[in-house]
Amino acid sequence: MIDLDEPGRPPESPAGTGPGGARKAVWRFAAVFVVGALLGGIGVDALHDYRAQRAQDAVVALVALPDSANYGGSSDGRRVQLSGRLTVVNAGPAPVTIHEVQAQRPDVTVRSPRQQPRLLSPGETAHLLVEVGLDCTVWGPLGPLPVRLSVQTRDGQVREFSYPVALPTSYWERDGLGMCPQPSPPR
Repeated sequence: MIDLDEPGRPPESPAGTGPGGARKAVWRFAAVFVVGALLGGIGVDALHDYRAQRAQDAVVALVALPDSANYGGSSDGRRVQLSGRLTVVNAGPAPVTIHEVQAQRPDVTVRSPRQQPRLLSPGETAHLLVEVGLDCTVWGPLGPLPVRLSVQTRDGQVREFSYPVALPTSYWERDGLGMCPQPSPPR
């Protein structure tokens, strides 16, 4: 109830419409704007970090080298089968899971036997068992062999990664040549 008979008292105005109320409304608006800008900035920063992490998770950097070939082998005079190892180093920034190793060309084939997928953390080295086939009739100077590795990245994507493996002077070449029949010297 308002008493209009009281002298010296200004009439009351509805909330927020008087001189003090307008100032409070401006401050409230400014506070809401600042809070919204902070939350928006945090959200944009989190989105940027998420995208950067996804891009890093998709990077695959592997190094593959032929290792030993002394796990047994056989030869029928035309073809040599060796059991050996392929050394793989994860040189990338994120872990990868290696599912399969394979290479094929007329003189050399490489494949991984059925084995469990192998998780490689960044900087970790794995020695994978492989079966190497060498054709003695096509045998000649060996250049790099493109080996295909099937890998799964941390983001769940399966990718094919090819790496040239140097065969000259490798155990695979030395042991394979040793099992091939030596050509007869010319007469």
